[in-house]
Amino acid sequence: MLKLDQVRAGYGAIEVLKNLTLEVRPGEIVTLLGANGAGKTTTLLTIAGVVAVRGGSITWQDASLPSGRADAVLRRGICLCPEGRHIFPRLTVLENLISGGFLLPAKRNAAKIEQIYSYFPLLAERRNQLGGTLSGGEQQMLAIGRALMGEPKLLMLDEPSLGLAPQIVAKIFEIIREINRQGVPILLVEQNAQQALRIAHRGYVIVTGQNQLTGTGAELLASDEVRQAYLGE
Repeated sequence: MLKLDQVRAGYGAIEVLKNLTLEVRPGEIVTLLGANGAGKTTTLLTIAGVVAVRGGSITWQDASLPSGRADAVLRRGICLCPEGRHIFPRLTVLENLISGGFLLPAKRNAAKIEQIYSYFPLLAERRNQLGGTLSGGEQQMLAIGRALMGEPKLLMLDEPSLGLAPQIVAKIFEIIREINRQGVPILLVEQNAQQALRIAHRGYVIVTGQNQLTGTGAELLASDEVRQAYLGE
């Protein structure tokens, strides 16, 4: 479905991704693990068209994905929920959601908003509240909901649990699994490696922009190298 083959990408003179190869198959949750600076976020930004490909190729549904064209990538059905949420603080919850569904016809937009409210009832209660006044957990729910408004064929999530209380983290992962059960493949970057691998079908460990390990979520959870480096064991 999504394939990265020997992809190189970076910023200015700095090359972050160095011949990175990975894939996301239909119906999968795939987790990317790695230390800070390993290239996880750059991987998502390159797929999303925010960062241009310098070498190698990215294919989506057997067709080449436009490089450095975020608008074209979004129209192909690939949606990114970025690290740090980046909601519009001076817009209401409802207005934030509407902004995520700008490609949808009005009737589908309204139906999609109701679906988001079914995932996150707190957002329904706060639909007229300014985004900037929400708690961190509520803002993360809103960021995920806004990404879902694009009716993604692939959803990419960058650190969705970062800085959240444990009970909110559990809710976020529950929603991620529910979204996936409805047929949406997910590419997940997540600092909570144990939680991420528990829900992942497969995972990749990236070191300095290259693949170091790959396997099923269960295999990586059982790996001594992963347990020592990312699970604190």
